[in-house]
Amino acid sequence: MAEEEVKEEEEKKDAGEAAGEGGDGEEGEEGAAPKKKGPKKLILILVPVLLIVLGAAGFLLFSGGGKDEPGENAEEAHAEDGHAEEAVTPAGTFAFHDLPEILVNISAAGKKSSFLKISISLEIEDETKLPEIQRLEPRIIDKFQIYLRGLSIDDLQGTQGVYRLREELLERVNATTKPIKVTQVLFKEILVQ
Repeated sequence: MAEEEVKEEEEKKDAGEAAGEGGDGEEGEEGAAPKKKGPKKLILILVPVLLIVLGAAGFLLFSGGGKDEPGENAEEAHAEDGHAEEAVTPAGTFAFHDLPEILVNISAAGKKSSFLKISISLEIEDETKLPEIQRLEPRIIDKFQIYLRGLSIDDLQGTQGVYRLREELLERVNATTKPIKVTQVLFKEILVQ
């Protein structure tokens, strides 16, 4: 009986090893290989597809979705940005007029004097009006000098100060040249000393 029990234990042991090595081991290797390859293939396919979809969605989101034709609502786009005065003019219908360099002393704290040197070019809506703008140039320079002398160094600090200066000068030049429309005041040089 002891011999039979030993044989039965050996058979069970062999069957267990065969089941552990051969049955599960082979199935585990064969079964695991397709399972590993399946998710890898799926990931290799899904990741580029997701990147393309997300890239296209991001492009449409930031480009406005392609709703407007280029130049269709240029004034509305500038109005949303807070730069309604900076409307885009069609090519070929405008002209530029350079004003002489303006040098003024500006308000400064203490006895130290500060100077502002500025070179400006005016963009005119209709190039046929250029002779009239040249005729009004002394009045434009006078308005600019009066305004610029009242500025302080703090008024010209940073980008916001320069944008504010541009808006104020554009308002003054259009008041002087009415009914002629000046679309832009362009700075060629701004120097504060």
